[in-house]
Amino acid sequence: MKVAFSSSNGEMIDQHFGQCQNFHIWEIGPEQAVALNIVTAVTTAEDEEDRIAARAGALAGCAIVYTMQIGGPAAAKLVAKKIHPMKTNTEVPVAEIVAKLQEVLRGNPPPWLKKALNKDNCSSFLDD
Repeated sequence: MKVAFSSSNGEMIDQHFGQCQNFHIWEIGPEQAVALNIVTAVTTAEDEEDRIAARAGALAGCAIVYTMQIGGPAAAKLVAKKIHPMKTNTEVPVAEIVAKLQEVLRGNPPPWLKKALNKDNCSSFLDD
């Protein structure tokens, strides 16, 4: 499944969802995890609603986005696009979250995570 991280350098989750310039996208499965690409979320939109919509649109296809902070309206827009927002509140290493997610995926993930994983199985390396 694809997971996005709001990060300034790809190593730490250290950005606010509404202020970050880049999201680092990973493909994460129970046994493998690969950094795929970086999605730029900068928009020239003056309106906050447009900026949030642009960020949510840039993350299409991701099951989860990890961010240090996110406001209620932005979180609601992500949920409407079937992207689960996860707030860390502090800086956290991306590698730590990747390892924890893999551990959960190897065990008995919650229903929403199973659903996200199954949705991606047709196109990801998780079929291997």
